[in-house]
Amino acid sequence: MKIAVLSRNSNLYSTRRIVEAGQERNHEMLVVDHTKCDLIIEKKNPVIIYKGAKLKDVDAVIPRIGASVTFYGTAVVRQFEMMKVFSAIESQALIRSRDKLRCLQILSRAGLGLPKTVFTNYSKNVKEIIRGAGGTPVVIKLLEGTQGLGVVLAETDNAAESVIDAFNGLKIRVIVQEFIKEAQGSDIRAFVVDGIVVGAMKRTAKKGEFRSNLHRGGTAELIQLSEEEENAALKAAKAMGLGVCGVDLLQSKNGPLIIEVNSSPGLEGIESATGKNIAKSIIRFVERHA
Repeated sequence: MKIAVLSRNSNLYSTRRIVEAGQERNHEMLVVDHTKCDLIIEKKNPVIIYKGAKLKDVDAVIPRIGASVTFYGTAVVRQFEMMKVFSAIESQALIRSRDKLRCLQILSRAGLGLPKTVFTNYSKNVKEIIRGAGGTPVVIKLLEGTQGLGVVLAETDNAAESVIDAFNGLKIRVIVQEFIKEAQGSDIRAFVVDGIVVGAMKRTAKKGEFRSNLHRGGTAELIQLSEEEENAALKAAKAMGLGVCGVDLLQSKNGPLIIEVNSSPGLEGIESATGKNIAKSIIRFVERHA
C-alpha cells in the first residue's frame, strides 16, 4: 500500500517510527506536511496539491496533527476522506478530541469516571466555580493546552481566584477541575489501537511538579492495567470514535478517572517504557481497514 503520514517534521520520533514500521512491512511510505497542502474542492472531484503536484494513489493516511494547526490539519484529513482514502484517525474524531470540554461531555455521557469539572461563560462568581470543583486545590486548564502547557495548580482560594480572574479578563476560556490528591502526581497513559490496549505506562511528575507529562520532565514506567482501568480506556476510545489514541487516567479512590483522550499520542515514551513496537500496531491497524 501507499501510506501517507501527515506530519510537519519527518525527523520526529513518532513520524520516523511509523515510516520505519510501514517500510518493514513493504509499504510505500511518504511524509506529507499537511500545512503545505492546497485543497481544490469541486463537484465530485476533491484534489490535494502538494509540492506542485496532485497527491494520487494514496491508500491510507496516518494523521499526526499538532494542536496549533488542528483547523487546517483536519481540513486536509477531511479532503482525503472525500477522496475515499482511509484515515487512521477520522477528521470528526480528531476535532472532538481537541475540544477538551466537548471531550469531557462525551465521556460523561458514556458513563465514564471524570474529575469534577466546571466550565462557565466568564462568570464573575469565581468562589462558586471553585466550590463547584470541590474546593481548593483545583487544577485550571486552558481549553486548548497540550503537553502540560496551560495547566495550573491553584492550592489556595486566593490563588485560584486570581488565576481564574486573570484568564476571564483576557477572555481566555478555561475549565476548573478537582485535584485528585491520591494520584500523587502520577497518571496512566493507555495506548489504544483498534479497540485493544497495546501498551500502558505510568507517568510520574518530577519533584516539585504536579504535571506528569514527559515533556515537563516526568518519568515513565511499564504498568499492568487493572481490568477496570483497561475497560475505561477502551470505552473512552470507542466513545470518541478514535481508532488510535492515548487515554490518560488518574488512579483515585473512586476508580479510574479520565483526564484526556489524545488523538496524536507520541510513541517515544510508550515504546521506551513498554519495549513494544507500537508503530507496527498502527500499521497493522491500517492494513486491516484500508
